[in-house]
Amino acid sequence: MIVIKGGDLVLPDGVLQGGTLVLDGERIGEMLEDGQAVPSTSDLVEAKDHLVVPGFIDVHVHGIEGFDTLDGPDAIPGIAARLPKYGVTSFCPTTVACDPRALQMVFGSITSARALRAPSGARVLPAHLESNFINPAYRGAQPEHCLRTPPAPGVPRVPRQGGYDGADILEAIDQAGDAVRIVTLAPELAGSEDLVRHLVARGRRVSLGHSGATLEQGRAAIEAGARQATHLYNRMPSLGHRDPGLVGAVLESDAVAAEIICDGVHVHPAIVRMSVSLKQPERVMAITDATAAAGLVTGSHAKLGGRRVTVAKSASYLDDGTLAGSIATMDRVFRFLVVDVGLSPVAAARLCSTTPADELGLQGFGRIAKGAIADFVVLDRNFTVKHVFIGGGRTYSVR
Repeated sequence: MIVIKGGDLVLPDGVLQGGTLVLDGERIGEMLEDGQAVPSTSDLVEAKDHLVVPGFIDVHVHGIEGFDTLDGPDAIPGIAARLPKYGVTSFCPTTVACDPRALQMVFGSITSARALRAPSGARVLPAHLESNFINPAYRGAQPEHCLRTPPAPGVPRVPRQGGYDGADILEAIDQAGDAVRIVTLAPELAGSEDLVRHLVARGRRVSLGHSGATLEQGRAAIEAGARQATHLYNRMPSLGHRDPGLVGAVLESDAVAAEIICDGVHVHPAIVRMSVSLKQPERVMAITDATAAAGLVTGSHAKLGGRRVTVAKSASYLDDGTLAGSIATMDRVFRFLVVDVGLSPVAAARLCSTTPADELGLQGFGRIAKGAIADFVVLDRNFTVKHVFIGGGRTYSVR
């Protein structure tokens, strides 16, 4: 029996100060209040003056410490092994646009990793594809030569550079089974509404992003079944009071959960605060959008979908100076939300854990509660990760 004693437990509706968790196998068995008798055990973790928060779930992460999801079959297990030290207990491996063979490699790696999770690694969730179906004008660090238009019924297939078209990409996604959950697309592309319906009907979660869509185009995609927005505000036109655009469509819709990169670089803290106030924590997911450059020292180089990125002080960049994802980690995201944005630990845990779990349909995950899966993180008062538990097992500790 494992007991985590005396920490401030961040629950869905408040903080239980000086509380104790008693684990029952892979689940939380009991939550004791301060003063209640603590069971005797040889496996006791003293958590006084620490926060105990649900394990972080990053739905948009390309890599960490030199590992990129598209590097090869060993990349995703490598990422899973390195994320727990940053408080991540589950993650969606995220790809940039690529060819069908690269997608199939990633899907195979995800399927293998999900079938047999390494005891010391984070849980590998189905992929998030920042897909080929985005607007070239808003591609950011996405490789333009890999972008394609959605396949249209009755329109002849004309393969482009690389010998594949949008139908080939969609075929790979359709054949991926449970290895794919989220697909980002631009709703203004011809055929996008049909693509949204096609993906939703097959159990995919459509996310709107890398897009110059109008308000009306965004609304139409949401009506067709899109339920997520990819890094809101980034790689899309700014919100205008006369031309709200895709940002306006996302902010006004209770049906859509918005990702926000919470690194203090991509989105100003004031905008994060206003967005959370407007949509409420239940409809916002904090993400890193981290590249393989995350966790490396300034000046280091890594890859993003095969292209070199360089670590700067607060972000990563392509050789041409294009901002390419982030170097954030989820422990830093949580700290940013509390310290810089001004959210309570309860609201920050909602953005980093509970809302992602709920949006992905992960029953029993993303919360500290009796009977919940025992995926949680113990943080000190500086929000430094001290212990990580996944499925009731201690995955990472700082002595």
